[in-house]
Amino acid sequence: MTKKKASTDDLLAVIIKGIDDVKGENILLLDLREIENTVCDYFVVCSGNSNTQVKAISGAVQKTVSKTLKDKPWHVEGEANAEWVLIDYVNIVVHIFQKQSREFYDIESLWGDAIITEISPA
Repeated sequence: MTKKKASTDDLLAVIIKGIDDVKGENILLLDLREIENTVCDYFVVCSGNSNTQVKAISGAVQKTVSKTLKDKPWHVEGEANAEWVLIDYVNIVVHIFQKQSREFYDIESLWGDAIITEISPA
């Protein structure tokens, strides 16, 4: 019997819970499904106040997804300096920034055609 893959909606909900659990801030969901040639369906973008918090958010997302959905990211990048951590779950990519890096890279503007939803803390 093959394990059923978690739905994208389930994965989004669990990722957001992981971010929320460690007080990730300014959570945005960018829906990229209507844009041609995108690498994934969604970006989840959030901020932490320090590299310690960015690492904590990254750890919480991975742990929560692993425990709840038995899923692992395909790729994780940036944990060493924790200015910008990228967690790639194939159809959902999570971007965790320190505030100044988020302002500098401004990926929300780069993906201005995306449908952007602000996620309020639970």
